[in-house]
This record gives sequence, structure tokens and C-alpha cells, in this order.
Amino acid sequence: MDKRLLTCNGLAHLLVDGVCAAAVLGGPPEELLRAVLIYNSFAFSTQCLVGLVTDRTGHCLRITPFACLWVALAGLLPLPWAVRAAIIGLGNSLFHVSAGTVTLEDAGGKAAPLGLFVAPGALGVFLGKAFPQARLILCLLLLACAVLLFPAGRRERPAPAPRSAAPAAPDKALPLCAVLLTLAVAVRAVGGAASGSAGRQSLWMAAVPVLLVFLGKSAGGFACDRLGSGRTALASVPLAAALILLGGGSFAAGAAGQFFLNLSMPITLFLLYRCMPDSPGFAFGLAASALWPGALFGGRIPASGASRVILVVLCFGLALFAVLFAERRLSHEKES
Repeated sequence: MDKRLLTCNGLAHLLVDGVCAAAVLGGPPEELLRAVLIYNSFAFSTQCLVGLVTDRTGHCLRITPFACLWVALAGLLPLPWAVRAAIIGLGNSLFHVSAGTVTLEDAGGKAAPLGLFVAPGALGVFLGKAFPQARLILCLLLLACAVLLFPAGRRERPAPAPRSAAPAAPDKALPLCAVLLTLAVAVRAVGGAASGSAGRQSLWMAAVPVLLVFLGKSAGGFACDRLGSGRTALASVPLAAALILLGGGSFAAGAAGQFFLNLSMPITLFLLYRCMPDSPGFAFGLAASALWPGALFGGRIPASGASRVILVVLCFGLALFAVLFAERRLSHEKES
């Protein structure tokens, strides 16, 4: 994959999420809840539809700089907070699907570029949330990033290689694999919300788990390429569950749990794309759309008690099963 394009898309991901967080969370307190609900609905729930459109048009390289420009202008213009939340959320959706599709198609069958692309988003959300007053600077940097990406949009890309024919029997399992992996993404979001925020009393302590999320997503793709998706999931998911559950609300345990939990993020996206290699935009959008309901449900998990243990164990168990099942079926298809 073009390393310069990957670097620029990763930086744009950080800035897009930073602008969105600053624009939505930096508004009047009385508008905050409504703005967050509107933003998340447009930013996450629309990505499946956006993915279907980009798969049909194939203009992802052209859409990415346009989406950056869209988000930057929405962050700069004096719009009502609710209107801005909707507009900037849709721009966020356009960016993630278009840049995510380019990353999936150009990754050369590797998971590492996926982790490197998705990881900076966590840093961007933190920066926008912690420093909403820096929205102007973030918008200007995003405009500069859009300028850098426009030449790539004019470049001709070779069409993705067509998927080779496979026996009918293995193919019948692919829709089930896709469903299970989508559920795995949702329950990973549940686990992230269930990790708690004990001990986050300062800006720097809040930055620690964010940094570990970034490192976990970045490392997850490399681990998948070296060890395989199944082995990486077997090593990381149970350890993440143990740290989150046995930490007893410990800040250190919860932060470490976030690292191991997010190792699986590039894995599920990588396997989901393998289930539908002709629809990279829809695959990326499907994974992103599953995050929002998962985060909502995770926020309702009790802070302690037997119900918390049961729910977290079920969620992590489902995520692990989905990865192992999908890897087995996809390997069977490849061998056939």
C-alpha cells in the first residue's frame, strides 16, 4: 500500500474525529445530549448506506478529500448546534467509509494497514473533547490535509481483482460469518463502555487509556498478520475480559484491558472484508454502524455485581467465537 496515502489518511482520521468531537461536545450544555444523539446517528448509522453507494460508484479517492473539506467547513461555519451535529456527522460518515475502503482495497491482504488507519481516531476524539477551544486549529489542519489528498483523488486506481470462484458449500457460511463478526464489533463496543472510568481525575490520567486504545488498534493488525487472527484473538480477548472484570474498577486494569480489547478491532474488520471482498465500503460501514448500539448498551451495564460479570463474559465469549468461526470458515473456503 502507498505509505504516504496511508499516513495522510491516518492523519486526516485524527483531525476529522478531533473536529467532530470539538464541534459537538464544545457546544452549550443544554444542547449537548441532543447534539450527541444526532451526531452519532448520522456519523455511525449512515455508514452502511454510504458504503453501498461508494461500492457502486468506486470514487473513494475523490470522496475522501471532499469529506475532509465538508467536516472542516461544518466545524467553521456558524451553524446551530443540532444542525452542525447532523451535517458534521454525515461528513464523518463519508470520510470513514471512503478512506476505509481505500485502505481495505490497497492493504494487499494484510491487516496492519487497517489498524494504522483506524487507530488515530481515538487520539482525535480525545483532543477534540479535551480541547474544544482548539477547533479552529483542527479545522485549518484538516483543510490542509484535504489539499494534500486531492491529488490522490485524480489518480487512476487499478480495479480490484475479481474474487475467484469458490465451491457453493463454503460460500453459504459467509453470511453467517458476517453476522457474527458484526455482533463481535458491537460487543467489543459493549466491553469498551463496560471498562469504567475509575480514577480518571485529571487530563493526563484520561489520556492513558486513550493512548492504550491507539496502541492496541495499531498493534492488532501486525499481530494478526504475524500470528493469525485466531491466535491473536485467543491471546487478547480473554485477557481483556479478565482485566476488565477482575480489576475491580481499577484504573490501571481498565486501561490495560482497553489495550488488549482493541487488539481485536483490525481483526474483525479484516475478516469482515474477507467475507465480502466485492463490497469493501459496505463491510467497513457495517462494522462502524455496529459500534453505536454496542456503546449504548455498554453504558447500561452495572458497575459491579453478578449481572455485570455475566454480560461481559457473554459479550467477550461471543466476540471470540465469531473470530474463530469466521477464520475457520474462510480458511476452508481458501483451501477449497
